[in-house]
Amino acid sequence: MVVERVRQMSVEEYLDFEERNDIKHEFIEGETYPMTGGSWNHTAIKVNLISALTLLLRGKDCRVCNSDMRVRVARSRFLYPDISVVCGQPMLEYKSLTLLNPILVAEVTSPSSIDYDRGSKRQFYSDLPSIAAYLVIDQHRPLVELYTRAASGWHIQCFDDLEEAVPLEALDCRLPLSEIYASIDFDAEATASANEAD
Repeated sequence: MVVERVRQMSVEEYLDFEERNDIKHEFIEGETYPMTGGSWNHTAIKVNLISALTLLLRGKDCRVCNSDMRVRVARSRFLYPDISVVCGQPMLEYKSLTLLNPILVAEVTSPSSIDYDRGSKRQFYSDLPSIAAYLVIDQHRPLVELYTRAASGWHIQCFDDLEEAVPLEALDCRLPLSEIYASIDFDAEATASANEAD
């Protein structure tokens, strides 16, 4: 989740800064953005997604990474997707802390990041040729947006029924919404948010 800008720095300064810092920062063209923690639903959905993808990809030459794995999408752009998947040999750099060739990335939205996840961040991910699919997952209701790369550009499909499954052709599997949203109580999260606002 992206919050406030910190300061301008070079790629080399950023990598050194990041290695010495306890808080992760995304880096976009010289500007660093600290990553904050997520809500209960945000965290639970990420765990569900990791578990579901790990089971679906068992026996395949693919690995699921959590948000600790940094992804370089351009020379001076580094992101921390909530989930990334790499198939075959991972291409790594900067002391194996940066992945260069994910095939799929996913973001679980928050109120402060939803426009960024659907807009600029989607464009940043599209700049990395290895990425064939991008998932944007709503934490407040069952809604998964699947962006898939095609010769004519990115195609989008939306899924909002818990009986549906997201077709991940790049991974040769189908991801059920019921697995993504297993044990998620949307009403409880909304109640907690309303109580905090009072």
